[in-house]
Amino acid sequence: MTRAARAIRRETSLGLTSAVHRSAPLSRAGLSERLFTFAFSGLVYPQIWEDPLIDMEALRLGPQDHVVAIASSSCNVLSYLTADPARISAVDLNGAHVALGRLKLAGLQALPDHAAFFRFFGRTDEPANIAAYDDLIRPRLDPVSRAYWEARGLDGRRRIGAFGKGFYRHGLLGRFIGAGHRIARLYGHDLSRVLKARTMPEQRQAFETEIAPLFEKAMIRWMIARPASLYGLGIPPAQYGALAKDLPGGMVAVLRHRMERLACGFPIKDNYFAWQAFGRGYDPAPDAALPPYLQAANFEAVRERGPRVRYQQQSMTAFLAASPDASADAYVLLDAQDWMNDSDLMALWAQITRTARPGARVIFRTAADERCLPGRVPDAILNAWTYEEATSRALCARDRSSIYGGFHLYRLAA
Repeated sequence: MTRAARAIRRETSLGLTSAVHRSAPLSRAGLSERLFTFAFSGLVYPQIWEDPLIDMEALRLGPQDHVVAIASSSCNVLSYLTADPARISAVDLNGAHVALGRLKLAGLQALPDHAAFFRFFGRTDEPANIAAYDDLIRPRLDPVSRAYWEARGLDGRRRIGAFGKGFYRHGLLGRFIGAGHRIARLYGHDLSRVLKARTMPEQRQAFETEIAPLFEKAMIRWMIARPASLYGLGIPPAQYGALAKDLPGGMVAVLRHRMERLACGFPIKDNYFAWQAFGRGYDPAPDAALPPYLQAANFEAVRERGPRVRYQQQSMTAFLAASPDASADAYVLLDAQDWMNDSDLMALWAQITRTARPGARVIFRTAADERCLPGRVPDAILNAWTYEEATSRALCARDRSSIYGGFHLYRLAA
């Protein structure tokens, strides 16, 4: 591993340590937190798991807006460009996610057309992608991101090689989904059968025969009951506890309900999140549902607006603390607040409120069906914002990713 690649991993580890560690190192909770930090120190999400159409409907972005968003894998950050905001500041504690976002920006500028861009970031399984990286993308990539993608693993292969053999099967979440498929096969079940359904009743039948029975297996129930087994879903120890209380049957009932919604809640042909979960990639059909940034109709606009995105490896709170007063219009927090204690929440919302322009919007998700902020963020801060409860619940019900208990929209008075 190169010095630059080690620096990315070190900065990621330091940021996660600050965000996650709450307990003494040798306590059970402390050991769980440190195991989670280790698991999250590399690439976690090859694809983001928040529906960008829901985000953009809530945010109602305009041509003057400055968006501040947690980057994750940048599917949504780049998709927001279709709404034509003035600029996007993308921040993330995880340096691998920042490197992925910068790779996508470089690919937008370097690759000749939508077909080449989609082959690289949509199909991700052709050796020609690696030649395209070496010949076209690499010269446009910043040195730190280049060092990350060209670092070699224990097998001696460069990380960028993942784009020639199915990138969406990599990363912590990609490997977790793969493990889920292998466990299902051990029990004689085929998760991908959902994708063969032609109607929603057929989707329901596939769920009842291939997925639901797995939640009755003793070994699977035993695994679900252990927080460490779900780190691949991005569930930190603190979030696990809140999520397990969301339904009377505990975490088994919660995960079964979320999987049922993912498999049965939306037509398969319209839900690329279901394709990622049950097919480990995107639907190969010509009219397949895709993230907006990957759609052919949006390619030229996204490419033209790509320079409006700037990446920074740091926490949202730290980024905002260094930002001027009244400098942002939209904030995308993903589910990061589920990780935070009361002090962290107060510091974040103090900075959001200071940097927000009149009419600013904040969106976030919670693993459980809970507001998360009342009683934890001081009223002096929270009372400046209006919680759009009816809109939040309606949008949550339409979020195709189906994995969150709550979607939340707050608005500052204009």
